[in-house]
Amino acid sequence: MITIKNAKVLCREAMELQKLNIIIQDNEIVELTPRGSKGRVVDGQNCVAAPSLINSHVHIGDSVAKDVGDGEPIEKIVKPPNGIKHRILGETSSKEMMNSMRNSMEEMLQTGTTTFVDFREGGVEGIEILEEASKNIPIRKIVLGRHASFQESDDLTQIKMAAKEILNHCDGIGLSGFGEIKDDVARLIVETCDEVGKLSAIHVAEYLKLQSESLNVHGKTEIQRAVDAGFNLLIHMTEPVDHDLETVGRSNATVVSCPRSNGALSVGIPPIKAMLDNGVNVALGTDNLMFNSPNMFSEMEYALKVTRGIYKTHLDPLEIFKMATVNPAKALGLEAGVIEEGKIADIMLIKGVSGDPILSIINRTRSKGINTLIKDGSVVLGA
Repeated sequence: MITIKNAKVLCREAMELQKLNIIIQDNEIVELTPRGSKGRVVDGQNCVAAPSLINSHVHIGDSVAKDVGDGEPIEKIVKPPNGIKHRILGETSSKEMMNSMRNSMEEMLQTGTTTFVDFREGGVEGIEILEEASKNIPIRKIVLGRHASFQESDDLTQIKMAAKEILNHCDGIGLSGFGEIKDDVARLIVETCDEVGKLSAIHVAEYLKLQSESLNVHGKTEIQRAVDAGFNLLIHMTEPVDHDLETVGRSNATVVSCPRSNGALSVGIPPIKAMLDNGVNVALGTDNLMFNSPNMFSEMEYALKVTRGIYKTHLDPLEIFKMATVNPAKALGLEAGVIEEGKIADIMLIKGVSGDPILSIINRTRSKGINTLIKDGSVVLGA
């Protein structure tokens, strides 16, 4: 058992600050109590205990191509199968890729992230490379695989078989976008994921041209098509049009917003406040490591400030913090993201926090501000 003593704790979904001890058994928070302790003691004096962070969208393999292609059009950089990133990935050895993945996972831990969701390209082999790279690194990975046949074949039987094979090795399927697959393939993949209780995700409406092409060819936006197919996670949604926001708000889908990536690629700023106003469950991701560090503190700070800037109004920092904790945990089916009895003990102790702890965590915390990081009830940094 572990007891975190003397910390101020951001409790439950409301993140109310209370002076409590956190008692952990195995990987679970079993008690929040004003007194008493059991087992090993972790001293949280002068620290705030907060749920550790969830990075809901990364392409970790692309960390071999940091800062390549800056200033080029987005299609030239990332559009499969001939984008700059695909050429570099094809020329990179498995050993070099694993080393870059390890470094990125270590960086995530150092900046408070204990769970990440990876869009894993390269079929089963690509999944196996990440599995090997993550050995002995105490981070939770949710792997969404992909098979080349999804965009190369019209044979639905073959695609179904490929999807089943991929799902035997990972947590779901993550698709590049509707520019690479047909609607019947999208529906089939979602159906196959649903059959085994796994996640389905797709990039949608990352930039306006995609929406225009979708409307011209299909009479529907990419977002409407994704909701119709039943995807769990909609990545980006930078450019909703028509009734897209209301459509997603009425669905069970979660939008994973990646504002730093959108800014880096000059494609826009996601309308986060409008998403919230329409009842959308919003999570945050750092996206492609070509353009961004996997630092969720940076993502939260950017998201908060650019959203306030474009709407010219106040946005509660709590809403942004939930996008890195509570909201993705719900979307991913994780009993995490909050400090509450019965939840997984994924906790960070932050030092040097101001009188407004959530705003301080978003604006001021970096790796040196993390006193202790706990994942699955085990101390993985500090203490």
